[in-house]
Amino acid sequence: MVDSWERARRILETVRIPPDRLAHLRPLDGGTYNTVEELRLTDGSRYVLKVAPDTPGLRYERQLLVSEAEFYRRAAEADVPAPRLIAVGGDTAARHLLMTACPGEGWDDSLTDGQQAALRAELGRQVARLHGVTGPGFGYPSGALGPLAPDWRTAFTGMLDAVLDDARRYGARLPRTADEVARTVRTACPALDEVTTPSLVHFDLWRGNILVDRSAAEPRIGGLIDGERMFWGDPSADFVSLALLGDIKKDEAFLDGYREAGGRADFDTPALLRLALYRTYLYLIMLTETIPREAGEEQDRWVQDVVAPELVAALDEIEELAGS
Repeated sequence: MVDSWERARRILETVRIPPDRLAHLRPLDGGTYNTVEELRLTDGSRYVLKVAPDTPGLRYERQLLVSEAEFYRRAAEADVPAPRLIAVGGDTAARHLLMTACPGEGWDDSLTDGQQAALRAELGRQVARLHGVTGPGFGYPSGALGPLAPDWRTAFTGMLDAVLDDARRYGARLPRTADEVARTVRTACPALDEVTTPSLVHFDLWRGNILVDRSAAEPRIGGLIDGERMFWGDPSADFVSLALLGDIKKDEAFLDGYREAGGRADFDTPALLRLALYRTYLYLIMLTETIPREAGEEQDRWVQDVVAPELVAALDEIEELAGS
């Protein structure tokens, strides 16, 4: 059994923080893959330690913490609130990640409508700044699926192929067979060629990964966390998790802030095809990852009742738009 205190002290020592300054350690919930713990030191400073598991996962999840570390480095360049990277390392590549803790708690429904709208606009401006950061190629910086690609179509079709292979390997319960999904998404792939710049994409910006700081008179966004799914690609891919299981076009406050800060949000036919592709990719991940993570009966029922119909809707939209 892992001694969390001993592990935390050892990692603190590697970054020249005296291990005897560790005063408190508590596990943080909300994650489903990595082990995440909050470390509080004797001077009141707070850190977050994330440790990768030894259990099997999806192909893109290999060395996830490499991608997360890259996200925090680049978010700092964009002046977007996010954890500050302290250390990444371990016995093998990126086995742990030590970072500062951001102020705030999870985004919930206790905020007023006006506060919600103001936060969504602020979030839009921050995401636009993230999307202004560009990378050296397309794909996952971790190299989990191979080296970065020179074009987005090559990178994204490789990402889709990898998760479909995972679905076959784990025997995931998909509402359509993996081969049927593959045939449908291929009809939309020419729309990917419109993306020519590899932008920073978080790809997991649902409300659980957005901390709200309520220490001032008006709530502010305290930090964008859990950047482990980050890749270099199409900025509009972020719209999928930003409107998880919904429609980003209805989020007027977010889109106003996003466009105000220079973000481009067009919804012509090629853009809608790409959004349907990105929804397909995310929902395939959500339906497949429950198996290696042994998520349990309740979670499995939820993804079948809620996520599977959304995957069908995304595939239906691809068929309709690609045939028009």
